[in-house]
This record gives sequence, structure tokens and C-alpha cells, in this order.
Amino acid sequence: MILNKKEAEKGEIGLWLSTSLVVGNMIGSGIFLLPAALALYGGISIFGWLITLVGSIFLALVFSRLSKMVTQAGGPYTYSREGFGDFTGFLVAWGYWISIWSGNAAISVAGVGYLSFFIPALKENQILSAGVAIGAIWLFTFINTKSIKKVGMVQLITTVLKILPLIVLGTFGFLYFNKAHFTPLNLSGESGLDAIAGSAALTLWAFLGLESATIPSDKVKNPTKTIPRATIAGITIAALLYISSTIGVMGIISPSDLLDSAAPFADAAQIVWGKWASALIAIGAAIACFGALNGWILLQGQLPMAAARDKLFPPVFSRLTRKGIPVMGILIASALASLLVSMNYTRGLVKMFSFIIMVSTLSCLLPYLFSSLSEIMLYLRKKKSYNRNKLIMASLISIPAFLYSLWAITGLEHEVVLWGAILLTAGIPVYAWLKVRGRKR
Repeated sequence: MILNKKEAEKGEIGLWLSTSLVVGNMIGSGIFLLPAALALYGGISIFGWLITLVGSIFLALVFSRLSKMVTQAGGPYTYSREGFGDFTGFLVAWGYWISIWSGNAAISVAGVGYLSFFIPALKENQILSAGVAIGAIWLFTFINTKSIKKVGMVQLITTVLKILPLIVLGTFGFLYFNKAHFTPLNLSGESGLDAIAGSAALTLWAFLGLESATIPSDKVKNPTKTIPRATIAGITIAALLYISSTIGVMGIISPSDLLDSAAPFADAAQIVWGKWASALIAIGAAIACFGALNGWILLQGQLPMAAARDKLFPPVFSRLTRKGIPVMGILIASALASLLVSMNYTRGLVKMFSFIIMVSTLSCLLPYLFSSLSEIMLYLRKKKSYNRNKLIMASLISIPAFLYSLWAITGLEHEVVLWGAILLTAGIPVYAWLKVRGRKR
């Protein structure tokens, strides 16, 4: 992708880079670990994928429509604030911010896990693995402090490289497909509905990031057209890769072996083509993790910057460099992600990863809940400007998106919901301080 002169001067990103941001942020560490996690449920987990896909499409449509109505930067935060007011906007920004930097901690840890395929000491030495994970966070933090154009180019390159393993196993893997691996369909011992709900809760992590193109909207070229196209294109590409590659891996590896696999895609490649293929897949998985880390570090500075401009986040987050980069916001979030890794490295890679991604998912569902109803609220507030047909069309998209987000929360573990509630409510004193500070001024 070559940017034209005008686009390069302004630091804007076009359709291809915006789409790669969505695909790159969605296709991260999650998909490369999910087949093993879903093996507990068996073939019925495919229905969990499909439900998550449908819910994510509704959410994507919500964000696409809102991006045309509200063109300011900030994505879910801006939409929620426009629809429900300052306090809701703050809670959404706070929750989304937590989701981003905690998710970055998990992604960096997963990337190190795949690097351990080549450097066994990373798996054996917890201090070393934590150090490398923190080092990865700060490497991509450095890249993100340079320019939005360089971030987009890195994201485009890593996106192309990371999808290759998914394409290979999602196509050629069917040549080695064993349908006996899907009998019986439900291996969990739970009811069909419970198994689908459990698998859907896991697959949702892989779809987080579908709203990525809406957040740096002030840096996107022709945002009213580019953002909707990039969002829909990104989620469609990712979903096709997710479902086809998961079925391919399940068809190659037996359920019992898949349940114990720490690198299911690499193990599947080894069964089909040998160790050399397994090594290539491991490289692709590592690239996937660090490519996603690059994109999410971009967003961890953009969203609080938008909130700080509205005086709903501390002013330090609105400070920009001469190139328009919110460096302080990026640095603060990276410091918190590094702290999270250093405080939890003794848990082990897998347990720490699993817990953090669930907390990150819950924190992201709050922005999804409010964003899904924001368009309806905007129409109701300005009902003189909008006709009944537009309100009905908005409801047909927004209400299913809201119900899906609410249902997804019920599928999370109680401990995760508790910790999510604690982290979210911890932001209320910050909001109160900002309001008092504003009144004194």
C-alpha cells in the first residue's frame, strides 16, 4: 500500500490501512489458542462461533452507522457520550481504556508463549518471559510514538503475514479432515444451550477490535465512507478466517489431543506437513500477537485523548507531540500493562492470559452496550430532524446488538464480573475529581 503525497503529509490512513487495522486488531493471540479452549465443547462450538459472528455483525453495523452521524475521534466513547451524556461517556471511555491496556498485557504474554517454541528458556524461566513480554510492549510503544502512518504500515505488513497460517489450515486442512472428530457433537457434558453459551463467551475475545477504525477517525481519510467500509470488510475477512481455520484444526487433531495442545495450529501443521511447517506456523502466531499489540497500542492513546479533550479524562492524556501523537497517554497505558505483567507472571502464561482476556472482554462489553443504543438516543433527542422510518431502521440494528452484548456478559465467570466491576467503579472518583476541578476553574 503506497500513500499519496497529500495523505502522507497529513498522516491520514485510507481504506486499506483502516481495514488492516480492524483485521489486525481482531486477528491476534485469541484465534491461535481458541481451538484448544473450544475442544472442551467439541463440534458444537461452531454454533458459538456463528452466534458471535451474527452479534458482531450487528455491532459492526451499529458502529458503521454511528461513524456517519458522529465524525469526531473516540469511537465507542464519543458515540456513548453523544447519546447518553458525560457520565456514561466517561464510564465507557474508562472501561474501554482498561480493556485495551489489559488486553495488551495478555497479547504480549501470548506472543512470548509462541516465541518459546524457538527459545525454550522463555517457557521455563518466568522472569525472562515476563521481561521479554514487557520489552515487546515498549518496542511497539516506541513505534507508536513516531507517526500514525508508520503504525498503519507496520499493521498492514503484520496483518498480511499473520493471516497466512489461517488461510493455509482453513483451506488445505480440509484435505486431511476427519469427521469422526465431531462425533459426538457436544463433548462438554452440559446442555446444548449451555455449551453454545460457553463457547460463544470464548469466541467473543477473537472479535474484539471490530470498532478499531472508528477510534482514530480524525486521522482517517474521508471517514464517513472509509470507516463503515473498513469495519464491515474487516469483520467479514476475520470471521471467514476464524471459522474455516478452527474447523480445519478440529478436523486434523482429535478432541483429546487438542484439549492438551498449547499451540493447536502448530500441532496441526506438524501432523500434516512435519516439523518445518510447525515452525512456520509458530512464527505466524508470534507475528499475529505482536501485530495486534502494535494496533492496540495505537488505540490506547487515541481514545483517552478524545475523552481528555472533552474534560472527561485527566488533561495529561490530551498532550500531543508536534506530529499529533498522544505520547503521554500511550506511555501511561503501556506502564500499566507492564505492571500487570510483572504482578502476575508467577501464575504462568496460560492462566494469566485466560484471566486477563476475560476481564478485557467484560470491560469492552460496556462500551458495546451503550454504543448499540446511542443511535436510537440521538434520534429521540433530535426527533424533529429525523423521521420515523429512520428510527425504526436504527432499532432493527441497535436492539439486537444490545441484546447480544447483554447476553455475552451473562456467559462470563462470576470472578471475572466481580473484578470487572471493581475496575470500572474505580473510575468514579476520577470523574468526581474532574468535575470538581472543572467547577473550581
